[in-house]
Amino acid sequence: MKNSSTIRSVAAAVIAAAGISFAGSAHADSGTISFSVYKAAFFVGGSGGEGTLTFHGRRYPITVGGISGGLAFGASKTNFHGTVRHIRRARDVTGVYGAAGGGGAVGKGAQVIVMTNDKGAQLELSGKQVGLQVNADLSGIAITVK
Repeated sequence: MKNSSTIRSVAAAVIAAAGISFAGSAHADSGTISFSVYKAAFFVGGSGGEGTLTFHGRRYPITVGGISGGLAFGASKTNFHGTVRHIRRARDVTGVYGAAGGGGAVGKGAQVIVMTNDKGAQLELSGKQVGLQVNADLSGIAITVK
């Protein structure tokens, strides 16, 4: 009998913990994000820009900066827009996002990218690129909500 009571207590604790975990996920929300990034590279590249996060009807200014390394050269400007998912508050977007990819633009081009930061915020972005840029690299960007 005592073992049965212990098993029920443990089972109840596990179910309660799972319920709290699912409840936390259910409260995560999404917003929209848009920013422009200027990038210059010759094997090692740097980028920077700014934009806006819209979350729960409020607009938050953001800054973007990053580095890349690999096969990369040229200069470009990309205007990104998309969705940020799995956030509970605007500052959850702040963090470092990493990606591996390749692409290029001569004149005009397009990019699509999905990245996640350490808080679980996921960016789903598409962008229009202008400039001369060729890359097959590892890159990272840091986004800061001001």
